[in-house]
Amino acid sequence: MSQLQFNLIPERKVWTVSELTARIRELLTAAFTGVWVEGEISNYREAQSGHLYFTLKDAAAQVRCVCFRNVAMRLKFRPEDGLKVRVRGSISVYETRGEYQIYVENIEPVGLGALQLAFEQLKKKLEAEGLFDPVRKKPLPMLPMRIGVITSPRAAALRDILRILRRRFPNVRVMIYPVRVQGEGAAEDIAGALSFFSTRHAADVLILARGGGSLEDLWAFNEEKVARAIAASNIPVVSAVGHETDFTIADFVADVRASTPSAAAEIVLQPREAFDRHIQQLLATMAEHARFFILDKRHRLQELIASRAFRRPEDLVRDYRQRADELSLRLGDALREKLELLRTRFIEARARVVAFDLRARLAAMRLRTEHNAGNLRQRMDRFLVAKRQTFERLVLQLEERSPLRVLDRGYAIVYDAAGKVVRNAEQVAAGDAIAVRLARGRLVAEVKRRDPAT
Repeated sequence: MSQLQFNLIPERKVWTVSELTARIRELLTAAFTGVWVEGEISNYREAQSGHLYFTLKDAAAQVRCVCFRNVAMRLKFRPEDGLKVRVRGSISVYETRGEYQIYVENIEPVGLGALQLAFEQLKKKLEAEGLFDPVRKKPLPMLPMRIGVITSPRAAALRDILRILRRRFPNVRVMIYPVRVQGEGAAEDIAGALSFFSTRHAADVLILARGGGSLEDLWAFNEEKVARAIAASNIPVVSAVGHETDFTIADFVADVRASTPSAAAEIVLQPREAFDRHIQQLLATMAEHARFFILDKRHRLQELIASRAFRRPEDLVRDYRQRADELSLRLGDALREKLELLRTRFIEARARVVAFDLRARLAAMRLRTEHNAGNLRQRMDRFLVAKRQTFERLVLQLEERSPLRVLDRGYAIVYDAAGKVVRNAEQVAAGDAIAVRLARGRLVAEVKRRDPAT
């Protein structure tokens, strides 16, 4: 009975962490594919690899999101913290941390459309950099001889531009650079055309033109690369994109914005009649300035004629002649005073030289030298005598204190076999060899007996 009960107990299933996480991942992936989730972006960051990482949250919960680089490159706007969006993707588990997250396949802003949001973001960025500043915009030439047109060769805008330019100035030179103005690669074509004209100085003014369309159709003119190419151009650029109500980033960066391509042609090249009127105005202004100049010079001439210099020129000549004589006299007096001062200084210097007897000075110096030499000899003699006396006294003291004087009185110094002085009988033993130093000579002896000290 106990064996039967044991077999009825169900077998326990034990999962590893990896197995459990993998199973949850399979369930989530199967159940949540292509789901749309709405929330606010927070903790947004972009990795060096180009992948985007952020958290999508609402008032009560949050979920991590990953947008890989291939998806992020297709986004028209740039995600940022605080932006409310809808994301589409699949839900799975990041097994390393055991967290579920959304693998994003598309992002749409809530409220503004993606393109409109991208437009506003880029506009704000370029405006902060100063690309819209009127100070940096270049003036258009009054009468351009070469006009560059960047547009599609099949666009109706091109026909309108050419028609107006030919009507106003048939001999003006127009250079057309064909580009795509819509779709993939259009922004690159437009930026390349701007760079071509700018680097080769191939035109005096450029018209960037396209007909009207939706925001998507005009998007190439909202690309950052096109805006920076316009800003970098050293040739004035007229933007003529869309209709009067259409605005693009190119319009804000360009030196002049035209409401339509036809208006751009009218702005770039004024009518012949307008130039004639302008020339007539310049001629009238020049004539007025010439009359004023002549009247002013005539008035000045009359003043000179009425002046004393014209009425009595001989008086001026006499005054200048007298003035010249006065200056000559003053110059002569100054030169004489200077010469007298130099003569006085020369006489004084010569007297000092004469008074200076070089031989007497040499004789005095010789006497002084001989006197000093005699004094030096006397001092040296006294010094040597004193030193000699001191030396003799020291020699005498040394002889008196020499131990040899003691030996002269009959004393002797005893050395043992090692050459040490023997001061005590205990230092040697019977039979040891000893040496005896006398006043004159040495004796070698052998100890026969030693008597202890008494």
